Amino acid sequence: MGAFDTIAFHPERCDGCGACMTACSTAKGGASRLSIVPGAGDGRFELALCRQCGDPRCVMVCPAGALFKESDTGVIAWDETRCIDCLLCTAGCAYAGIALDDASGRVSKCDTCDGDPACVKVCPTGALEWVTAGDIYRDYGEKEDLFVPGLSACQGCNSELIIRHAMRKIGRNAVVATPPGCIPGMGSVGYNGKTGCKVPVFHPLLTNTASMLAGIRRQYDRTGRKDMVVMALAGDGGTSDCGFHAVSGAAERNEKILYVCVDNEGYMNTGMQRSSTTPFGSWTSTTPVGDHMRGKSQDAKDLPMVMVAHKCAYVATASTGYMDDLYAKLDKAIAASFEGFSYLHIYSPCPTGWRIPSDKVIEACRLSVESNFVTLWEYTREKGLHFTRSPDRPIPVQAYVEMLGKYRHLNAAETAHIQAKVDEKVALLRQLAAA
Repeated sequence: MGAFDTIAFHPERCDGCGACMTACSTAKGGASRLSIVPGAGDGRFELALCRQCGDPRCVMVCPAGALFKESDTGVIAWDETRCIDCLLCTAGCAYAGIALDDASGRVSKCDTCDGDPACVKVCPTGALEWVTAGDIYRDYGEKEDLFVPGLSACQGCNSELIIRHAMRKIGRNAVVATPPGCIPGMGSVGYNGKTGCKVPVFHPLLTNTASMLAGIRRQYDRTGRKDMVVMALAGDGGTSDCGFHAVSGAAERNEKILYVCVDNEGYMNTGMQRSSTTPFGSWTSTTPVGDHMRGKSQDAKDLPMVMVAHKCAYVATASTGYMDDLYAKLDKAIAASFEGFSYLHIYSPCPTGWRIPSDKVIEACRLSVESNFVTLWEYTREKGLHFTRSPDRPIPVQAYVEMLGKYRHLNAAETAHIQAKVDEKVALLRQLAAA
């Protein structure tokens, strides 16, 4: 797989302090191999750094073969014994990622410090981030997809992406329940007598998913099959509304199941109706925008926090915008499900119901987290709650809601209400994380 770990730069967080440049210079014993430069606007900064390009121009223009892309790390390496100091590579790079080091008289460039970049570790604002999602695609990209090709999801469906990734991670040793919603609706339970899933899958009612899984888990325990992952892939409606009594009961009894809630903020499969997790102001078919209504008038139920109150073995939130975080939590959620009730809440933008282009789904995922509309954290009984991505220095929530068609009608006061509720939620989480 052509995916590699990389250094990501978030310009909105950079204050131009230069700590990264100092750390790089110290680590490499020479000039810094990255530069912070003024951006287009006041107080804005950009980063000159090797992007470790997939099709690097510097390698193409090097006449001596001194630059080459390493197949195992993706880093563009420099062989000083071959370099003839022609500097053509500096002209070929569009990102100013390779430059002349005046002290040595030779070119220098980022080598990511062998996967432990010094610049990232000292950045005080989180403007630099070491993204390890490349490992995921190398490790799991060739693993068997446990859903068949051709599921009938909407174009760009994030829920399909979630279930395919989840089952690649979990593997064949699983039994899956998919209650009514988008996941069975796209064909995971099959059509015309043929299943859409390569592991045992069944279609419970909206009201009894967790209860049925509890019974299956106990039967497997009786027969000595304690290694089976007994799990749900369920929507927010079947989790927070119709099936909540069963979910709450299973959590209270500490049943040994993995419950994954794929939250697209409504009953999208049956006509885009509101659910209790639909946020304030959202247009849905049952909370329309017109003379008498302006979308949903209530705030969303915070279901992950409700599950924390059940003192589950494991509770976490996740997003496909941060796949390394999601995969790490899947690992923990699977392990916890053999000890007790394990709950993973994954936020899933719906291009159809949210009125966004299908190619903007992952951007919506990232903006939701960057604005703290969605916060990434995990909870265990032993360690309590802690953030897995810092909520510090968020972008305004307006940047997120403006890209979603279901919020197109919002006025300034309504957007301010959403921002206030986001700030209130983060303040509560900070208190719990500090406890």
